[in-house]
Amino acid sequence: MEWLQVVILAIVQGITEFLPVSSSAHLILVPVLTDWPDQGLAFDVALHLGSLSAVLIYFRRDIIGMLQSWLRSLHTRQLDADAKLAWAVILGTIPVGLAGLLLKDTVETVLRSPVYLSIGLIAFGLLLGWADWRCRGNRSEYQMNWKDVLFIGCAQALALFPGTSRSGITMTAALMLGMSREASARFSFLLSIPVIVLACGLETIELVESQVAVDWAQMAAGVVLSGISAYLCIHYFLAFIKRIGMQPFVVYRIVLGALLLWIFL
Repeated sequence: MEWLQVVILAIVQGITEFLPVSSSAHLILVPVLTDWPDQGLAFDVALHLGSLSAVLIYFRRDIIGMLQSWLRSLHTRQLDADAKLAWAVILGTIPVGLAGLLLKDTVETVLRSPVYLSIGLIAFGLLLGWADWRCRGNRSEYQMNWKDVLFIGCAQALALFPGTSRSGITMTAALMLGMSREASARFSFLLSIPVIVLACGLETIELVESQVAVDWAQMAAGVVLSGISAYLCIHYFLAFIKRIGMQPFVVYRIVLGALLLWIFL
């Protein structure tokens, strides 16, 4: 790859991984607007590692507290707020894991059409706008019950449909349950950790089996740039939605979906 391609893809992935705008739509749009070749599986792993490092660093204090409480709960059988949140992240990951195993081939073949991608962007964007406008409340991520967690977890499984956006659909589901914008985003970011770990693991296995050559300099640059852009995205996104809300992202999704339909139809 050219170094410009490395920089652009890393920044695009880092920013769109956690925004409710669908990273897959943007990674499809970039090669359409350029003549760049496919970046390859190795670079995809690097980009995901960068995103993972960003969320781990940003929420390091929360994660350490959750991990300590979760380990303690295994021995004491008593759950404090952090332990409940840790179990919520685990429980909320199960539906998307099962759906991924069952629907992997269908998602990678039948649903990878730009038309489906555009429909997902527009339809789930409108759903996000409705949830932010009509259902938003003041509940925090610590006030969820197990039914709430399963509802958000099942919604996360819908992210297998192109254009949905994993972060977008989990925030939508949380808002529908009366959670605040900030709480919806924070729980969505925490839910991303096991999902990205699983994705990295599967991609790494495929990479090892394929035995392709790896440009370690570009891999390192991808991790660093994706991580920095994702970290900044998380920080400013939380401040942005507290003041302005989700509606600008809804408008952006509709415009992007219409643009992709215009390009591919």
